[in-house]
Amino acid sequence: QVQLEESGGGLIQPGGSQRLSCAASGRTFNAMGWFRQAPGKEREFVAAIRWFSGGTYYADSVKGRFTISRDNEKNTVYLQMNTLKPEDTAVYYCAAAQRDIWPVYFRTSGYDYWGQGTQVTVSS
Repeated sequence: QVQLEESGGGLIQPGGSQRLSCAASGRTFNAMGWFRQAPGKEREFVAAIRWFSGGTYYADSVKGRFTISRDNEKNTVYLQMNTLKPEDTAVYYCAAAQRDIWPVYFRTSGYDYWGQGTQVTVSS
């Protein structure tokens, strides 16, 4: 049974940093990604990583501030978030794709499994 378990959300002050983790169990995936959804808005792409090559891709809104990485041995993907802004406030979801979904890694429809989400609130 495939499970994606996220952790690391919380309340962070503007300009601060936080790291999200997503532990995958059940199998190894071709790619994993992070999406976020703010109240009243659609779920949007944040970052993705190709599991075997390590290639990474980012939304323009987080490029230069967020870093996605993976630990092959732990089957875990991370999202390091720096210089956080209030507009980064959202529920962050981890997602996993069984097949090669490039170049449409930014579409929610390309992912087969989703975590339950973790709340990130950026506020003073």
